Amino acid sequence: MFWVLLLLLAWAAAGAACTSLCLAAARTTGAADVTGTHDLTLYEAAFLSGGPARVADLTLVSMARQRRLLLAHTGWATVVDPRGRDEIERWVIGAIGPEGQSPIAPIRAAAAATDAVRGLADRLVRAGLAVPAGARTSVAAGVQRVRAAAVAVVVLGVTALLLPGEPGLARPLIAFWFALPLTLSLSCLILARIEAHPYSRWASPAGQRLLAALPRHPGGSTGSGDSPGHAEDRAYLTSVAVHGIRAVGEPDLRAAFARRGPSWSDRPALG
Repeated sequence: MFWVLLLLLAWAAAGAACTSLCLAAARTTGAADVTGTHDLTLYEAAFLSGGPARVADLTLVSMARQRRLLLAHTGWATVVDPRGRDEIERWVIGAIGPEGQSPIAPIRAAAAATDAVRGLADRLVRAGLAVPAGARTSVAAGVQRVRAAAVAVVVLGVTALLLPGEPGLARPLIAFWFALPLTLSLSCLILARIEAHPYSRWASPAGQRLLAALPRHPGGSTGSGDSPGHAEDRAYLTSVAVHGIRAVGEPDLRAAFARRGPSWSDRPALG
């Protein structure tokens, strides 16, 4: 009857993992539902897609396209126009420093600690569009735990079936009892995929629906007051906000973000 102990272990693994996943999914989807009347700003779309670092990337790309910031292919940012047009831009200029130059990597790394980005995150959480900070990794981690539990149940079940001394007629019964926690684990994974997939670290299901509805190519709808040129630029920046630096079309800009830890010798000359 040693297989009974293995069965208890299987139930414990499956039960704990499924409970953890259900609680994480409830925290993620428990925020107030949001109707389609909320129009995402570019900063909001960037945060929901990639978090604080994506907000920094979007701001740097936007200012560089307006010639108010120079992003060198060596990975340095240089301020051209020190007047930020909003709170996020003023933070970026401040993060670059009084000398007007800084590597891009520290700017991105510091984004999560700024009041401007934290305020943006708090507004999105209150609106039910963003995942609360404590639950940002819990759903994906819960799915991994349930998958591991399902594998553990299979291993324990096979071990129980291979134990010597069990009569042949008892083996189908043993397999049936181990099939129950396995069914629980697989059912939990299916429900999680239906209710919470994709397992976003930043956007709630409501936020993901709004992201999916965004126009991401030039010529898309960006507002009744947009001129053709402005509409194209906004669609470009929307694509950067949602997809990140891989959506940047300019090779020099992509090269600037590709550098990690540029040296002092890579610093562009001022003037």
